[in-house]
Amino acid sequence: MLLVIIWLIIGAVAAGQRHYFDNQPTNCASTGTIAVTILAGPLNYAGVNPKIHDCDVKIPQPSQ
Repeated sequence: MLLVIIWLIIGAVAAGQRHYFDNQPTNCASTGTIAVTILAGPLNYAGVNPKIHDCDVKIPQPSQ
């Protein structure tokens, strides 16, 4: 459990160093990039730079 927490903390630090937390995510691609960066954790420092380029999430629209 402690290893998982440390892994996620390192991932959050990596996302912070890439300035992903400076602005609010504007779409699911930027939110996905932040999540994948955090989950990749220490792999980010080994050269992994995950990006989510395309995201087609259909958000329900209110009825008219």
